Amino acid sequence: MDELQVGQAVCVVTAPLYWKTADPMPMLRPPDTVAVGEVGTVVDRRPAGYWAVRFNRGVFLVESRHLAAADSATDSPQP
Repeated sequence: MDELQVGQAVCVVTAPLYWKTADPMPMLRPPDTVAVGEVGTVVDRRPAGYWAVRFNRGVFLVESRHLAAADSATDSPQP
């Protein structure tokens, strides 16, 4: 996967066993907190291949292997 950038839209391609919040005191959330295919925005890069990504239900720490750049082809073409 290409290197992600802060502010880039990303899509969840596989769900982790649990979601870890990006709070100063992280908490674990169940795997159905964020759905596969949901699009979020990269907020920050973290050590060990993790990214802080903002989704509708909060900001979570996600490994690179669970993310892909959101496809701009999903936008409807303008005539």
